[in-house]
Amino acid sequence: MNVTIVTAFPGFFGDFLSESMIGRAIRNGLIRVDVVDLRDFGTGNYRQVDDYAFGGGGGMVLLPDVLEKALDTVEAGKGPAYVVCPSPQGDLLSQEIVETLAARDHVVIICGHYEGLDERFIEKRVDREISMGDFVLTGGEIPAMAVIDAMARLVPGVIGKESAVVEDSFFRGMLDHPHYTRPSEWDGVPAPDVLLSGHAAEIENWRRSEAAARTLARRPELISKANIRQYLPKGVYAALVHSPVLDRKGEKTTAAVTGLDLSDIGRSCRTYGLDRFLVTTPLASQRDLVKTMAAHWTGGTGGDVNPDRKEAFGTIKIFPSLDRATEWVTRREKEPPLIIGTTARRREGGFHWLEAKRRILREKKPVLFVFGTGSGLHEEVLGRCHIVLQPLSGGFGDYNHLSVRTAVGVVLDRFFGWR
Repeated sequence: MNVTIVTAFPGFFGDFLSESMIGRAIRNGLIRVDVVDLRDFGTGNYRQVDDYAFGGGGGMVLLPDVLEKALDTVEAGKGPAYVVCPSPQGDLLSQEIVETLAARDHVVIICGHYEGLDERFIEKRVDREISMGDFVLTGGEIPAMAVIDAMARLVPGVIGKESAVVEDSFFRGMLDHPHYTRPSEWDGVPAPDVLLSGHAAEIENWRRSEAAARTLARRPELISKANIRQYLPKGVYAALVHSPVLDRKGEKTTAAVTGLDLSDIGRSCRTYGLDRFLVTTPLASQRDLVKTMAAHWTGGTGGDVNPDRKEAFGTIKIFPSLDRATEWVTRREKEPPLIIGTTARRREGGFHWLEAKRRILREKKPVLFVFGTGSGLHEEVLGRCHIVLQPLSGGFGDYNHLSVRTAVGVVLDRFFGWR
């Protein structure tokens, strides 16, 4: 991590860069933060760095030529930089932005003051303006400290325990769980018994549950970009149904198994952490075909050639019907799953995927996503689903003809993708 701060008030950063984790990281050579005094590039005897704004109204604006001289000098010494300016007009700072900045070789943060920077300099030299929120500060120094602190946490070795970074609020897209310390009872309020139990698995489950509940209650909008898989106490499954489905005329039919569906959907299930990929077809010959293809990749030469595909096909389990598949999940999980159907057609009562995601977190049940081959699931299947998702849509017009393989990838990413 290599950051340069350009500021007219370098004294702001003395304690910040010498104390606590940031100071220790600098002393250990894990991060480098240089502070450049903008007044070193000021004009005249008074080293002027600002002037009155054109058009009146009061307030001072940092001079573009002074800013450019400072930036040119920094880049001459440390190489090209990604230039950031804290500003109320910028993008709201988020973990995603922090990670983007942390991936840069050299970041320059230019701290505005008064009425900010001359717009011409911003347009010419600033790569990104960043806002801390809908409020106003006296300058860019405090936002610069916040950006540096957030970036530093991502540098290996800065935080003593690497898992602490991964468990932080927002890193996984969810809020953090509650924390407790000694004494075990304070002011008449005890710490949760599970935290004193010493049972690592139960403690982890409690923390995940509390993080999900807290996010749902306080910041439900965050759920849209969170991978909720690890916050679910029960298993998650996907079923590919070949009967009853619709043909192109909308009639009830049985579709044929295809190797491409098995391969691609199996890989999606493995990628997004599903427990099993359930394939259902009433035709014994088709079930035998699935077994033959799976055996080739899991126990035959195919698995030796492509171990990743071996893992994907290893998630497949075959059933003659969705009823039998659901019964198997129920026995395995010791309770019936929440069944989520999918369709490419508009249907009354369809759930937005985000509402479905929130419901999954609240109900804490096993989850079974159901996808249809052919031209989609028949009403016999959709009618028994607890939730039917609204169709995937995008682009222009009413064209909606995604393959089931693509649909599975999109749906699973919305629920179990990383931000």
